[in-house]
Amino acid sequence: MYVLTVDQRRSRRDVDRVEQLLADLNKAPLLRPFERTAGDEVQAVTDNARLVVTIALDLIRRKHWSVGIGVGAVEAPLPASTRAGRGPAFESARLAVNAAKTAQVPVAIVGESGAGAAAESAQTALVLTGLIVARRSPQGQVATGLMDRGMSQAEVADLLGITKQAVSQRLTTAAWQPEVAGRSLCERLLREADK
Repeated sequence: MYVLTVDQRRSRRDVDRVEQLLADLNKAPLLRPFERTAGDEVQAVTDNARLVVTIALDLIRRKHWSVGIGVGAVEAPLPASTRAGRGPAFESARLAVNAAKTAQVPVAIVGESGAGAAAESAQTALVLTGLIVARRSPQGQVATGLMDRGMSQAEVADLLGITKQAVSQRLTTAAWQPEVAGRSLCERLLREADK
């Protein structure tokens, strides 16, 4: 199981971004949706490694969030409210978000005992993939976002009013293929950490 604890960065000098985040993220098929737990922090539960990676990279792209991912058991049955959840994955998510607050790429993964090496490897893969996402130009973000929705390069070119070659160049500059490979590696390692 995966618990995501997400905290707004520099919230004392910024507007409250939590309500918009909740509206955006709770469209995802989570076991328990994101809920505000305290102040500018939200938390959710899922059993889907791919969804964890997608959400984490989206939050890195937004640049306003520290992301903690806890891997491990949760007390069953899950309560109706995310805030009422308990178990090692919740505790690990708390440790992870605190570690993420001081990291260059604000994401951390902590697994319960026995998941240590796989969780560390998953974190390394996610940080490296997050660096790719965080350093993209706005044009690169748009092009890769459209490709992630399943569009072809020709469709992206038509939508953006540019040539297919220009789309290809944007995707190359944005390191889209390495991101795709990094996502796949992160997912596999997260699943290993949760065994």
